[in-house]
Formats: sequence, C-alpha cells, structure tokens
Amino acid sequence: MIRLALDAMGGDNAPACVVRGADIACGANPNLEIVFYGDEARISPLIAKASHLGRASIIHTADAVSPDDTASQAIRRGKATSMCMAIASVAAGETDAVVSAGNTGALMAMSKLQLRPMTGVTRPAIAAFFPTVGELVCMLDLGANIECDAENLVQFAILGQAFHRSLTGNESPRLGLLNVGEEEQKGHDYLRVASRRLADPELGINYQGFVEGSDITNGQLDVVVTDGFSGNIALKMAEGISSMFTRLLRRSLNKSFLSRLGYLLARGALSEMRSHIDPRHYNGAVFLGLNGIAVKSHGGTDRIGFANAINVASELVDHGFLPDVSAAIARANTILERKDDDG
Repeated sequence: MIRLALDAMGGDNAPACVVRGADIACGANPNLEIVFYGDEARISPLIAKASHLGRASIIHTADAVSPDDTASQAIRRGKATSMCMAIASVAAGETDAVVSAGNTGALMAMSKLQLRPMTGVTRPAIAAFFPTVGELVCMLDLGANIECDAENLVQFAILGQAFHRSLTGNESPRLGLLNVGEEEQKGHDYLRVASRRLADPELGINYQGFVEGSDITNGQLDVVVTDGFSGNIALKMAEGISSMFTRLLRRSLNKSFLSRLGYLLARGALSEMRSHIDPRHYNGAVFLGLNGIAVKSHGGTDRIGFANAINVASELVDHGFLPDVSAAIARANTILERKDDDG
C-alpha cells in the first residue's frame, strides 16, 4: 500500500477538488490509501459520495494556509494547518508523500523545514514534465529559486537527471541549459560556468549545451535546467498557449457548416491532440532535493488535474527514487569538490 497525505484545504476548489481527485486516483490504483488533512465537517460528506475512498481517513484541523500568506507567515502560525500537518506526517514516516494545491511558497518553506534538504543539496528545486512533439521533457527549476548561481544550476541538473532516470528508466537523459542563445559566449557569466562544469565527462551527464526556449518542446531533450524565474515564466506561458490554442480551435471549428463537418471527420485526431497538450494531464510538480516526497498541484486545477498530481506522488513512492537522487548528488559533489581542490 502507498499511503498519501493530502492537504484537503489547499487550492481554489478545495476540498471538493481534492476529494474527487483522490476518488479518481484510487479508482485507478487500488494500492492507494488516502489520509485527508482538513475540516472534517466539509470533507466527510464528500467522501460519503465517493466510490473508491472506503479506506480513506481524516485528520481534522480547522486551520488552513491562506493563498495570501507569505512563507514566513505560514511557518509562524502554520503548525495546526492542514498543509503543515500533512507534511509533518511524511517527516514522521506516517505517510509516504504529501500532495497539496495550496500556497506554493508556504509549501516549499514548510517542506524544506520539516523534510530537510538532502545532504549536499544547497537549494531544492521544483520539477515537472512538459508535453513535446516527442517524449515528455522534465524542466526545473519552476519557481522555487528566483536567483541562482552556477552551483545551483549544476545541482538542478543532477537532480533532474536522477529524477528523470528514476521515473522513465532512461539511463542517459539528454540535458540542456536554458539560455538566450546556443552560442557559448551568450548569457550571464554564471551560466557559462555552469555549462563548463556540466560538460565535464566525469559527471556523467549527457549534456547537450545551451538551448533556447523553442527547444523545450521540440522533442530533442529530456531535461531542461534553468533558474526559477525563467522556469516559472516558461511554465505559465506553456499553460497559456495550450489554453489559447484550444479556445481558438473551438472557435474556428464552429464558424461554418464545412468547418463543423471537418471536425466530425477529424474528431478522433483532434481529441487526441487536445489530450496531449491538456495541462491537467501534466499537473503535479515535485520538490526535488528533500528527504521526502512533496508534490505541488496547480491551485486552480480540477479533479482530473489533482488526480494526476496524486499519480505523480504514488509513482515516485513506487519507484523509490529518493535513494537514487541522494546517491547522485553525493557522487557529483565529491567529484566537484575534488576538482575545486585541484584548482
């Protein structure tokens, strides 16, 4: 059994979205056991209407982290909140992972405080998968670290490579460093320093060099590394383009009788394409570099999106990726420290 702690009060549509998403996830995976943290009076009626939550339990708390809370505010008054208590259950070994659609800054701060960074990790990063014309691409950081240096980016690369390898079985994922151009002389100094280190064959990274924004979705990469500022903009841009494309397509297909007829003829292909770019199917970002599994769902997602975030958490538990990531960081830091000592 995989036991997951869900922050039932986090997100725009909580707790209904959380409970209904859990119902979908448990229906697809009978090995899940759900523990909801939140207002029992609001959660219980929703569970009663669910079809697959017979083993679910509720840890009652009346408090929840506000979307407007800063990370420091959430930590100061957050010990009795649904988010904090869910994370604490993972730290105590009572559950295997936590999933929340709540305040991102608070979730990262609380997770970092309670789960603690892995030995050798200076800054945890947020990672998630994007759709491409080929296989999925993993991108990090997506907003945890607005400003980064070369050391941070190298660690993100090691975390991302280990994360991708653990979930996909790909022993040598292709990795690129996001920049304003592919030429070696472009970008900030710290990007060029990070690029030189990532190109070191002793690190064992299948490094492809600098890549541009247009390279993220062309299917030629498996992992893209960047700072949290650029990564978060890229994530929101991708979600916005997906939504815009779907709306424009729907509008165009309703313009005339011939366009509606064309839709009927191509309905299967169009449905497959919409599903491929639907952000809900990629919902669930992971905080990499912590001694525990914490998954962040988009705050405005629906039950399908939240179910996918639960699936991400359960897959990480099932694959046992934490030891792989920890070992990769330890090995890389040993190599980098030795090279620094050698000058």
